[in-house]
Amino acid sequence: MTDAPHAVQVANAEEVLQLAGRELGPTSWFEVTQHDVDAFGSAVLDWHWAHNDPERAAGGPFGGPIAHAHMTLALAPHFRAELITFTSGECMFYGYDRVRFPAPVLVGARLRVHATVLQVEEVPGGEQLTIDLRFEIEG
Repeated sequence: MTDAPHAVQVANAEEVLQLAGRELGPTSWFEVTQHDVDAFGSAVLDWHWAHNDPERAAGGPFGGPIAHAHMTLALAPHFRAELITFTSGECMFYGYDRVRFPAPVLVGARLRVHATVLQVEEVPGGEQLTIDLRFEIEG
């Protein structure tokens, strides 16, 4: 994972606090490959045919294999690195508030993310950001 040159760079707490309300992105496109889906399935021990059996999935409800919903979610740190770079220290993941998967991501699809920094709070040891991430499927 490399930080994109167009990422918003913040160097201190004051700059982090100024991110509230800011629109970020979109990121670059990321193509979901069968190799990626198979690797994710292997990592999480989920070998459902809709993800990992392209021949069977071709006759399924989506016309082909789809990415695991949690694989899409797991791409959030990759995309975050293209949106915000914290030059003054570490960025630690805290959690998700609300997650929905309204559409399947077919193998071969391209994804990118748009984001809005909804809230920035000062907390012991740093700042906590609430960011609305919107995954977009090309087309």
